[in-house]
This record gives sequence, structure tokens and C-alpha cells, in this order.
Amino acid sequence: MHLVLASASPARLATLRNAGIDPTVIVSGVDESQLDGLPPAELALQLAELKCAAVADRDDVPQGALVLGCDSVLELRGEALGKPESREDAVDRWLKMRGNAGILQTGHCLRDTATGRVAAATASTVVHFADVSDAEIAAYVASGEPLHVAGAFTVDGLGGAFVTRIEGDHHNVVGVSLPLLRDLVAELGHEWTDLWSLVSRA
Repeated sequence: MHLVLASASPARLATLRNAGIDPTVIVSGVDESQLDGLPPAELALQLAELKCAAVADRDDVPQGALVLGCDSVLELRGEALGKPESREDAVDRWLKMRGNAGILQTGHCLRDTATGRVAAATASTVVHFADVSDAEIAAYVASGEPLHVAGAFTVDGLGGAFVTRIEGDHHNVVGVSLPLLRDLVAELGHEWTDLWSLVSRA
């Protein structure tokens, strides 16, 4: 089995590779702004479904591959926060996030191109943020890291020191829940270990 990742996220790619899977990356190019007004978990799932569908129908997808679309949003007080639109937006978010907890919602959609079957679900992980100072927020935003990720933070980069506790799957906060993905692979009738690369099996 071969996996196609419909995402440009280097964190998702690294997570999959560390789990023994070496996917082909084909970026979906989906306009994420086309969906609005949905609850955070539903928004994440529908965006993942759009990304998966956009890539699965392309001619350059390997025959019989599994195509994975993912999208993450941070749910903070019921509001869905994707990637910040500007440095100012990132600062404003951190002023709200510090000392509080949010729910990282990651939608996963997996399509078997051989059968056309689809399995999809959302993983939810509670993230507790440190009571960071104004100076720490300014320095973090100036680094540029929070401008490129959902919720304006990473747990596997500079932002890791600002996350005090996680309730749930750590990998989900990085961008892809490996236990959930394994369940989706099984739902489509495949073995998780069949996705391991030959290098990993050696």
C-alpha cells in the first residue's frame, strides 16, 4: 500500500515518516476560506474531506493509493482558529490563549483510490497554554513560526515551551493522529503495517 499526503505541512510529513510511512506529497491547493460558520470540529473535517477529494481525483496519484487529507483548527471558547492572517492577529490570539486551554481539532479523510471508499473522522486534543508574558508573545510572533500553523502555535517547535499540558493524542497536535489514522486504514480493509516503507521494515 502507498499513502499520498494531500498536505504541504512539514510537521505532518515528519510525523508519518517517524511512524515508518514515506508518503508521496501532493498539495491540494484547496481554498480554506470557502467554508465558514461551521462548528470547529465540523470545519476541520469538511476541510480535510475537500483536500482529500481534490487530490484523489488527480491523474498523478499512484494507482491504488490511499489519499489522506487533514486539516487542523484550534477551538478556543467555541471559536475556530486556523492560521493567523497577520502578526497582529497572532499576537491577539496569544493574548487570549495564554493561561487558558483550547481544543485542537484535526479532521482526517482517507480515500482508497482502488475502491473509492472513504473513511473520515475528527481527533480532538485539549491543549493547555502557559501564562506567557507579553515579551514572550512578541518574540514568538517575531520568529514567524506561529504565522504558518493552525492556532498560531506548534508543540514540536519554538512553541513547545508554551504548552504546559496535553490531554489526548500528542501527534494530533502536530497535525495527524496516528491512532485515528490506523483506525481509518482498518475501516477501509487494510493493515496499518502494510503502509510501512521497506526501509522501515529492514
